Amino acid sequence: MARNIQSLERAAAMLRLLAGGERRLGLSDIASSLGLAKGTAHGILRTLQQEGFVEQDDASGRYQLGAELLRLGTTYLDVHELRARALVWTDDLARSSGESVYLGVLHQQGVLIVHHVFRPDDSRQVLEIGAMQPLHSTALGKVLSAYDPVAHSEVLEADRKAFTDRTVCELEDFEHLLDITRARGYAADVEETWEGVASVAAPVHDRRRMPVGAVGITGAVERLCRDGELRPELIAAVRDCARAVSRDLGALRF
Repeated sequence: MARNIQSLERAAAMLRLLAGGERRLGLSDIASSLGLAKGTAHGILRTLQQEGFVEQDDASGRYQLGAELLRLGTTYLDVHELRARALVWTDDLARSSGESVYLGVLHQQGVLIVHHVFRPDDSRQVLEIGAMQPLHSTALGKVLSAYDPVAHSEVLEADRKAFTDRTVCELEDFEHLLDITRARGYAADVEETWEGVASVAAPVHDRRRMPVGAVGITGAVERLCRDGELRPELIAAVRDCARAVSRDLGALRF
């Protein structure tokens, strides 16, 4: 059995200690409560402070939880609320389109799949929750890059790899593609990531009108496209789904 990392255990115990009881604690209080030497406790606190998980009051020298923990906690809640709000609408989209439905969020310069509804047929399929997709070539990724400033910055810094001869990699061409995405309200991927596969996605917004994810369908080119173009009724269905999820998140204007 793998051994736990003692320094991480101590850091976790320190965060739990700061989360309960008094709002702020001094170094001596923290060290004695956890049975640590002051030097050890101070080293852990200093590292947590540098990462934004702990803050030190300048006047008293006491420590409290930092804003980074709030940000991480809010992200966790947002993702789970997004998925919960999308369950019914993504099921409906899978039934109406006959295709697989994916819900994705920005994560580490990519798209993290947080919900996946299987294509409603008898074919063998693999659940892709937790899988990562590229930002620059997939429909989900292009939607996030077009609407989320953080995603936009990350995709510009990332290595925009050519997966097929259709992948748009050059910066000027890619920015033009994002302009088109914003103007149309959806993004397309026709064999830009996988040969023979097409997808279409639209943005999901929250009550602050901030982009919190993207929803889309993926399937064979011959099913999603007609005469080389994505079928309008599928585009409309994806956009309707994204607007419905956005409304359930409080974005009344979407």
